Amino acid sequence: MKANIIDLSGNNSGEVELPPVFEEEYRPDIIKRAVLAAQANRLQSYGPHFYAGMNTSAVSWGTGHGTSRVLRLKNGRRAAGVPMAVGGRRSHAPQPNAVYSEKVNKKERRKAIRSAIAATASSGLVAARGHKFQRDLPVVAKNDIESLSKTSEVIKFLEAAGLYDDVLRAKLGRNIRAGKGKLRGRKYKGRKSLLIVAGTDSGLGKAARNLPGVDFVTVERLNAELLAPGTQAGRLTIWTESSLDKLAKKGQEAEQ
Repeated sequence: MKANIIDLSGNNSGEVELPPVFEEEYRPDIIKRAVLAAQANRLQSYGPHFYAGMNTSAVSWGTGHGTSRVLRLKNGRRAAGVPMAVGGRRSHAPQPNAVYSEKVNKKERRKAIRSAIAATASSGLVAARGHKFQRDLPVVAKNDIESLSKTSEVIKFLEAAGLYDDVLRAKLGRNIRAGKGKLRGRKYKGRKSLLIVAGTDSGLGKAARNLPGVDFVTVERLNAELLAPGTQAGRLTIWTESSLDKLAKKGQEAEQ
């Protein structure tokens, strides 16, 4: 399986043999499992103080007063310290010691990454995610792209490669979140755009990080969530020649 290599002007400058990982079978079930586990492992435990709603002088009057036996404040008759009272404790509050993490077998996680890598070469899967592109997949760029140090240079390359429309799609797709989340530090919802995978970071990561929805990663730090945001594989990805070389070496080491 071969792919065309493009230069900084977006023109074809040769072909490259793709690593065998691009022929991996598509397994959306395993990809989803790996992505959900990665998201769960980022969750932080939360919950109220153990005595929340119980710091009160309320005690029960007992029987014989013609009233219910709920806890009542000592300087009056208002109920407190019980779930049905105003300001009382919650019935089943979140537990701060709850464990939200999930485990995934090592072979399953690696299988998910390989399957998600292969999905980046499928035009049907990439288009199904809503990405906009005007060239054959996968997109392989020369190593010259890794030395770009300015955002304007990255934009110029994406325009020449016919991929900048996807960045604009992510920019225009930024909307205000529905619900209470907008009050809690996450007012806007964005869209995911390109993923740039390089062999080394020689300044490209800093140059591309300000583009809407664009992510940058080196081969060593690839994971299923970057390749399949929201558990849906087929992210529009730009590979460099050096990143493909490292993928091939990793595949050979895994076989030995």
